[in-house]
Amino acid sequence: MSNQRGVTVMIHRDGEVSSRSFRFPMWAWRTLLASSAALGVLAVVGGVLYAPIVRTAATVPGLKRRVADLEAQTAQVAELSRSLSLAEQRYEQIRGMLGGDVVPALATPDGEDPIPVAPAILAVATDPPQRYEEGLSRPTHWPLLGLGVVTREQVSPGVRDETHAGLDVAVPIGSAIRASGGGVVSETGEDAEYGVFVLLDHPEGFQSLYGHASRLLATVGDTVAAGQVIALSGTTGRSTGPHLHFEIRRGGRAVDPRTLVKEAQ
Repeated sequence: MSNQRGVTVMIHRDGEVSSRSFRFPMWAWRTLLASSAALGVLAVVGGVLYAPIVRTAATVPGLKRRVADLEAQTAQVAELSRSLSLAEQRYEQIRGMLGGDVVPALATPDGEDPIPVAPAILAVATDPPQRYEEGLSRPTHWPLLGLGVVTREQVSPGVRDETHAGLDVAVPIGSAIRASGGGVVSETGEDAEYGVFVLLDHPEGFQSLYGHASRLLATVGDTVAAGQVIALSGTTGRSTGPHLHFEIRRGGRAVDPRTLVKEAQ
């Protein structure tokens, strides 16, 4: 037997009489053990490094869903921003109309068509203060001293689907409404269409109506002079914003105020 140190491995199979043995030199045994230990360490290190990768891979579908949700929310925010921008532009247009400072059409975002703006008619007396005649007179004066914008003109029956008997003039709430001519207050009150209104009787069968007021300063039976303040403007009745409805009638039929009133032409 050799004196070299080594390791003997015996293998005995069940049912057999003899056994088989294998002898390994000590250096070979140590090499085998070292290799096994190295493989074990590599397996542990590999597991430690691979586990985060597995966990990350498992979260990828959730991250994709989260990214899709964020993209959808970003699109909603962009749409809200666009809507707000359009609302601000329309507000500026309405504000300009009420102040008489009519602005041109504003461009919308994303290259869309401009917001349409109807041609504005500046409604203001040419040489205030007015010279009003005394006593009863025909309605020939513009009922406002301040700036205003005619937002709707008179439409005769049969011309369009909806008729309009007078002029709508956009003015701030509380603007002074003046009698277009000397007359007698024949009717006041509140109507579903005209809101708070004043109706004046003038000579030669003329009448003048002032609607959508916020406050009345004349009562039935009063005799008012041309230019006298009879009400304050508002937005009562069928109204989408502060304005004055100014109407002139003769013999019970509507007359275009511009045929009598020349001050605001």
